[in-house]
Amino acid sequence: MRIALAQLDPIVGDIAGNTERLGGAIDRAAAAGADLVVSAELSVVGYPPKDLLRKERFVADSVAAVEKLAARCTKIAALVGFVRPTPGAQGRCLQNAAALLADGRVRFVHVKTLLPTYDVFDETRYFESGGRPRCMDIAGRKVGLSICEDLWDAAALGRNLYGDDPIGLLAADGAQVVINMAASPYQMGKSALREELFARQARRVGAPIIYVNQVGGNDDLIFDGGSCAAGADGRIIGRAKSFAEDLLIVDLDGESGPAEPVADEIARLSQALKLGLRDYVAKCGFRSVVLGLSGGIDSAVVATLAADALGPANVNALAMPSRYSSDHSLADAEALARNLGIHYEVVPIEPMHKAFEDSLADSLASAGENAAAENVQARIRGTLVMASSNALGHLALATGNKSELSVGYCTLYGDMAGGLAPIGDVMKTDVYRLARQLNAEAGCERIPESTLVKPPSAELKPNQTDQDKLPPYDLLDDILKRYIEADQTAEQIIAAGLDPREVRRVVRMVDLTEHKRQQAPPVLKVTTRAFGSGRRMPIAQRYVPVGEK
Repeated sequence: MRIALAQLDPIVGDIAGNTERLGGAIDRAAAAGADLVVSAELSVVGYPPKDLLRKERFVADSVAAVEKLAARCTKIAALVGFVRPTPGAQGRCLQNAAALLADGRVRFVHVKTLLPTYDVFDETRYFESGGRPRCMDIAGRKVGLSICEDLWDAAALGRNLYGDDPIGLLAADGAQVVINMAASPYQMGKSALREELFARQARRVGAPIIYVNQVGGNDDLIFDGGSCAAGADGRIIGRAKSFAEDLLIVDLDGESGPAEPVADEIARLSQALKLGLRDYVAKCGFRSVVLGLSGGIDSAVVATLAADALGPANVNALAMPSRYSSDHSLADAEALARNLGIHYEVVPIEPMHKAFEDSLADSLASAGENAAAENVQARIRGTLVMASSNALGHLALATGNKSELSVGYCTLYGDMAGGLAPIGDVMKTDVYRLARQLNAEAGCERIPESTLVKPPSAELKPNQTDQDKLPPYDLLDDILKRYIEADQTAEQIIAAGLDPREVRRVVRMVDLTEHKRQQAPPVLKVTTRAFGSGRRMPIAQRYVPVGEK
């Protein structure tokens, strides 16, 4: 049995375009002699469609697209993901479904059983679960269908979230092959976890697992592809590319298919961010970006990612020095722009800064030395970046990292201004690792070494460094990963041996700056818990765990 794994990059809501992509994959798979071509979860509409599902015409167009694709399947069978109305009057109105297309018609429809409602997933908001999954005959094999979450077990999820066991039921029904159509977002370390899951489930069922994942960026989510086939013994017998479209042919009766290598995690992070940035820009209708280039590590990494993702000609950088900007920062910014070949312009903000100070002389003087006087500079820079965006049609990129966004070491309507925060889910310590990776990829020093080794600073007052207000970044990031990504309490973090005073200070900073994060641009998600749709905290709240008051 020859199965083609069609790993495609859909645009959410582009039903006509997605249908054409699927049709092309069906034709190529048929030409390659495949018996069956499999696409990803909701491949007709793109994942996640969110409240587009509330549009009645949207659902009707999804169903019509499947009928159109069925007419194309006369020499090959195909599995495509789509959304359809729930038959009958009970339950939620829609179903997350997969259609088996063969002989020019829709032969069978399978409905997703397990509907995730955690992190970025909200499927019970829209979908009704399917009934008992069962096998069907395809090319002389008993094939069991599953959709994304249906394959995941308690070991992979960390706990038993569901009472149903779709894979166990398919095994009991005598499945000889299990197919999983997925839209599983990227996060650091997840690729190895997935393949451990596939191997475990394949050995449990005693049958090959075919896993087809979506690829591409949709809003804050990045889908890494990595579609693969695991043999009945759990061994990977074929793997598609990561972070790119692919059509992988696997012959279950013959030799193993091609198995693309999996890069190390920091290289995968680089690939993920470039894909997420490229797709966000293109799918939102932009061609170019603009950002502030300070000479610091964060803006250097964002500029380099953008140059690689979009091409240097589509990246525009503004250096906006103030009276406090160091000569070496301006020199580093210029060197980076020259190394990357991006558009670079110097716009001094001193005249504007002075005008603000003169206009606000009384109020700023009465406040003494405080953040208001410093943040005027950041807001001037934010205004200039947004003016360039408005005037020339560039998408503005915010350059802040997760560490700063966590503790509020960023300025509303200033350095937070923009349409996307590419590294807003990357801790500061990982930003440095990413910078080294980006230089290694090019085989030369694109990001200047001086940028990598100098103490980080916002340069909003004389001799300022980040560590004037923040703990060292290795300690800060350790606390933040435990508190935000692992949901540990302050007491649990302290019990792990971290400084009690610093832990409580950092936790308080995180809790007090929720209002800033909810006004930030979308953040590309690359960890287990990113700011945005996967972390929904109240702004006005005073909860302190018992024992930590």
